Amino acid sequence: MKDKVRRGGGRNQAKADVIRLNGGKDAIGMKQEEDTSFPVKIQGAGVEPFELQVHGFWLVQDAVMALLSRDEVCPRSSLSLALAGTTLDPLAELQSLKGLKPGAILRLVEEPYTAHSARLHLARVLELLRASGPQDALREGRSPSILETLTQTQTPDSGLHNGKSLKRSLSNTKTEATNQDTAPPEYLLPGSSERPLMALLPQSSHPEAPSYLKDVSLSCWNPPPGQRKLQGDFTYITVVTMEGRRCDITSCPKGFFLNRSTEDVFDPRPAQSSPVCHSFTDLLCHISPAFKQTFTTLKNRPQSPPVEVLPTPYHTLSWLGPPCASRTHKNTFSRLGVDEQPATQAPDWNEELQAARDLPLGSLEERLQRDRALLQVNSAFVRAVMEGAETVVDGFVEPVNGNPEDPAFLWGGLFMSQGAASAMFGGERGRRAAQRLELKGVQAYNNVEGLQGLHTLPTAIVDYRGVRLSAQGLAPGLEGSEQDQEATPASRGLLYGVNAGPQESPQRRRLLELLAHAAKSLCLQRYSIVAPNGHQVPLFTSMDAQGLLGADGRFYILDVFRTFPADANFCQEAETESQTVSGEDESNKSCEENEEKKGCVKEGWPENYHSDSGLPKSFVHGLCRLKPELVQAFIQHKHCQFAQHVRETLDKNGGFEECATACDSRATEAVRTACKEVGSVSDIIFEMRFNSSVFTPGVSFPPAESKSRKLQERLLREAASFIITHQIPGFVEYCLQSNEAPMDGASLKQALHQRGINLRYLGHVIKTISQSDRKEGLRHIMRLVIGEIFIRSARRVFSSFLQGVDVPSLSAAVSHFLCCLLVPHFTPTSVVEETKKKSRRRGRGAGASESTPWSTLTGAELWNLVCQDAVEVYNIADSLGCGPNYLVEHYGLQKISLLREFCLKTGVQLRLRDYFLDNQNKAPIGPDDVLNIFPVVKHIHMPMVDASKAHRAAHTSIQKGLLDQAHEHLKEAVYLFGRVCDDLNSEACYCHSLLAKVAFLQGKAAEARSVQLKAVVISERVLGFDHPNTIQQYAFLGVYMFAGGETALAQKCLLRARLLTLTVHGEDHPFIATLDSCLGLVMTGDQTGQYLKNALKLNTSFFGPINLHTALNQHLLAQWMCSKGDYRSAMTHEKEALTAFTSMLGEDHSQTRCSKEFLCTITKQAVKVERSLRQAGPDCTEQAVECLNPTTDTLLEQIVLVLGIRRINQSDKFQEYKQKHLELKAAVAKELGFNITPELVTSETVDGGQKFSDQETGCRKEGEDRGSPAVENTSESQREQPVEETFISANGHAEEPAEQNQHEDSDRAASDAEVKIVNGESEVRATGEGSETSTANGEIKSDATADEMKSESAEVNGEINGALDIPTSPSVLKSKGTWADVVSKVSVVNGTGDKDTAVNGVADNVSANGVAEE
Repeated sequence: MKDKVRRGGGRNQAKADVIRLNGGKDAIGMKQEEDTSFPVKIQGAGVEPFELQVHGFWLVQDAVMALLSRDEVCPRSSLSLALAGTTLDPLAELQSLKGLKPGAILRLVEEPYTAHSARLHLARVLELLRASGPQDALREGRSPSILETLTQTQTPDSGLHNGKSLKRSLSNTKTEATNQDTAPPEYLLPGSSERPLMALLPQSSHPEAPSYLKDVSLSCWNPPPGQRKLQGDFTYITVVTMEGRRCDITSCPKGFFLNRSTEDVFDPRPAQSSPVCHSFTDLLCHISPAFKQTFTTLKNRPQSPPVEVLPTPYHTLSWLGPPCASRTHKNTFSRLGVDEQPATQAPDWNEELQAARDLPLGSLEERLQRDRALLQVNSAFVRAVMEGAETVVDGFVEPVNGNPEDPAFLWGGLFMSQGAASAMFGGERGRRAAQRLELKGVQAYNNVEGLQGLHTLPTAIVDYRGVRLSAQGLAPGLEGSEQDQEATPASRGLLYGVNAGPQESPQRRRLLELLAHAAKSLCLQRYSIVAPNGHQVPLFTSMDAQGLLGADGRFYILDVFRTFPADANFCQEAETESQTVSGEDESNKSCEENEEKKGCVKEGWPENYHSDSGLPKSFVHGLCRLKPELVQAFIQHKHCQFAQHVRETLDKNGGFEECATACDSRATEAVRTACKEVGSVSDIIFEMRFNSSVFTPGVSFPPAESKSRKLQERLLREAASFIITHQIPGFVEYCLQSNEAPMDGASLKQALHQRGINLRYLGHVIKTISQSDRKEGLRHIMRLVIGEIFIRSARRVFSSFLQGVDVPSLSAAVSHFLCCLLVPHFTPTSVVEETKKKSRRRGRGAGASESTPWSTLTGAELWNLVCQDAVEVYNIADSLGCGPNYLVEHYGLQKISLLREFCLKTGVQLRLRDYFLDNQNKAPIGPDDVLNIFPVVKHIHMPMVDASKAHRAAHTSIQKGLLDQAHEHLKEAVYLFGRVCDDLNSEACYCHSLLAKVAFLQGKAAEARSVQLKAVVISERVLGFDHPNTIQQYAFLGVYMFAGGETALAQKCLLRARLLTLTVHGEDHPFIATLDSCLGLVMTGDQTGQYLKNALKLNTSFFGPINLHTALNQHLLAQWMCSKGDYRSAMTHEKEALTAFTSMLGEDHSQTRCSKEFLCTITKQAVKVERSLRQAGPDCTEQAVECLNPTTDTLLEQIVLVLGIRRINQSDKFQEYKQKHLELKAAVAKELGFNITPELVTSETVDGGQKFSDQETGCRKEGEDRGSPAVENTSESQREQPVEETFISANGHAEEPAEQNQHEDSDRAASDAEVKIVNGESEVRATGEGSETSTANGEIKSDATADEMKSESAEVNGEINGALDIPTSPSVLKSKGTWADVVSKVSVVNGTGDKDTAVNGVADNVSANGVAEE
């Protein structure tokens, strides 16, 4: 009952916290809102008086919009506000109104309707009457939120474990109690192979929305005749009430009234005693008592938080639909026609988007309004693209051109086409790649900061029923007449491009300035090519791009699909190397060929590269480009080489110290030499630019470009080999250490893309894993990669398969394809016969004919097609075997996981039920199981600049250990996200999760709980109810529930996370070990031992016995066995833990000492029990066992450690390093004549305690030496230092110190010069030429302190691995290893003692409730 009571107030508490967070008082620059917020009283228009909180900076129309969203006013519309009898100007600011003060009375005034506003009012009424029921999200293909159903007060027979009245595996749980001792269902126990889908979407306790009316539609007498139009009739509406009464209603300027028309007689006169009601619902309440009763219930229903009911900006697909789709379908009153837009009102998407981009950016409020407008336009555009794709592919739109190979369509203001399948690009594959790369290019230009004036068209690509369409807004002024087509390019607005021709104008100069700015940000080189007419054309983009001046006066750039540099690994260089008109190159050609025949490799490839990797080679299409993440990572890599070369040169010429004080040319020469060595496009500064037309067929470069072209070819070869030699091994190494490795195809794709690894390299990932010495610990990654290859190849075959299917057979064809794909040795006979039988029963003819091509497909044929595609694209042979059972047996893949991945990638939605995919006698998936196929859209993501900036500032504060400051930044970011996107955004989800974690570390458990509730709902609705991030958020919520004493709800959350993980991946994953460790701590009874033993088994198999994950698992198991009285087994496990701690941390480490103490305690207790058994019987034994039971606080601390909320260190050598570091700095400063005051040394010591690595020690002695940055008053410059020292890997995880050592050589070079990197460029002021030696905080960055620069280069390497995109990483809160990167307290073993914890590797003395200790 305690949990029920807490849960009862939890939702209100969450709402209160959200309201407090949205108050805006913590946002920078939002002090006006705090000062000008005041309440006013609202009266009139037939609503009950209520109070509204307004802000002084609001316009009157903003206050009206806020009123219309209130339940007291909804669904009324066409209202205005009046003060003291005077109607207020909608565009006036509230703070400028005289007499408006706190407590003032504002009256609602009913304004007359227009035909348009009356239509909008009817739409609002229908939206209210269509109140969403529990099944609506599934029916519409949207991902639902399950949290409310999961955590609500349950009856004994309707909890999580019963789900949807499961018929299997639940017979033992139907009599469960609501207390925390309830055993979990069998399918959630370790070792179970059952994966019931019905449990994924438990039944909501909320009843379906009641029926308000039988029907609402346009009257048969609509539209009004001319005579009645002149008298004000807008529309005639027919209503059928629940009592069965049919009524005709007239819409007019004053509102709505009942007329005298019937089905047979038209009589528009008002009915007797019929009032004219301004609100349509008021009239319906007057007509129908049943409507009045249900409508009153609707108005009084408990309100859900906005994050649960507001529509998401973009469609998040749910691959499972309602269990009975036909029963959930209901009358949506669509015959009223208010949802239909006239064809003449097609929106101008381009104008709407550009108008939003042109909004002012002066103040924070203006920027927020601009970001919100951009998001709203783009989300509406994406919804239109989805609807347009269905309309076009379903055959409702005729093409506007006569080309059957490339039909183009105009619909709803959209231009949609498939694109021409050019043989040069690789046919159909090349066409799809061009569409995808065009979208990426548009995104890249949109992301360039400060690029005001260069525009791109609204763009999206959509896959539906195997067809990929590219959708764009209509370009302004680019559709010329025939006379215009004959004119010069300049007269048509073509200012830039290969075909633009030589021209000069102010508009062209302005466009070139914009393109040059974008090229600098995108690291693109300016180059020239020879046009077909013989002229040299200077370019800042790829050769395909065109710059235009639209009729609206804006500059546009189009055809940017080759913006990024070519991937030399997949270019046939002998055929596709750029042509040249240089006679010098022609004379050298034979020489180069002779060198290659002698075995010399082309400049840029590593030695034996081709023999080791099989690259370069051809690909299925000719548009293989490098990812922008890879370009940035490669630039950082080259910068490390550059710094190393500078250092080596300076060392040869007298050393860094001498050059730092001398004024000669040695430093300049060192920089010039390093620039030439690394391939910098400048010889005086480090600057990396790339030519996007190198390795492009058909491009001719002028003779002057010969040297530059050769340099670019060398750089692109180095960049391509960098993927194989650095990025893929780095990804594999990360997966070896992390218990948060990718869990499904989406997370695998994200992890690879963050490192710049294209998915065409999946075959090379398999090769790297196979060659690893620890491939057994990488089996979950191998499983994911094989599954991703299989599903992607199957999707391509599926797209071709659907082209030969007619519309009536789509459901049968899709189900047949899935059976062939997942059921071994499946033959089509059974499904064809079944379809025939059902068709006969339903009277639809003979059903599918056996001669239909799709119905003759067999499992063996499909498998051959999939394997053939996998070999062509990923160059893997025999990895997929001979059937689906091979994947299950050799890699441990689950068929249900493959089914989920396939549906998410193709848009297929299946009925919610359990599927048995090994049944060969009967088709496990029938036509009735395929509910729908939804369009899958890839679109532009609009940035939220200020919110993201606040989010990044919070990360910086966390890295410094400033939790209070981080908390303020996060509250600001949450407020800003709410203003822009109503929190329905993936980055907003990560921000809420981080806010909850920081609040928890500060001891604010109630706030952490309420914020985390919101984070879970956002993740479910925006990312997906079974997305890996949702799983992680449920685990965090379980911790905060447990901290608040809600043990039963904590169990539910953790069990929910385990259920989702089992479905998404299976039990053989490191995160299952994490969840099982948590479950072992919160569960009671025998299940505790089962979960802890399974966690130990998994951690041992993935990480080995000498690992912190495994060691602390051994300790938890020993602790549990002590509570059971099995001291002999407890001693065995604790000895294993002690061995691991000693091996990794050393004998003097606090964790090792605590393990020794606990082992001694166990041993003494075992001896005591043994003696008691001999002397006094079992009574003393029970008392002794009770003494070793862990407290709730101890369990909570251990759960926090398991999930990585707090960190443990790996090294106790920090103090030695710190002392040596300070001594070296003092010596160098003395040599160079600087004085370091004792205060600086002291403060350096304070901050220095946070800087060595992410595994800072958590023992008491070191904590006493360090102090807490939360309570120390350090200077701003001192606070910045720990951030520079942070070493982050690809997903924002902290790297191990051991990994930093491998970069030591290149790291030392960073101390030789001050390097500033901006957009791929680096300014270097070498010593001897005005070089600047850093003296911040009295620190001299010299040769003596080169070791300190490790972490700086480590940060560079973190950027190489894609770490800069921290806000977009759902795993940003955790380290690479849960145990290795968390600072623990001394009482990890016994639950007592002082706590010294850290956040993200920055030490911060925090007590048990998060309060900093003095």
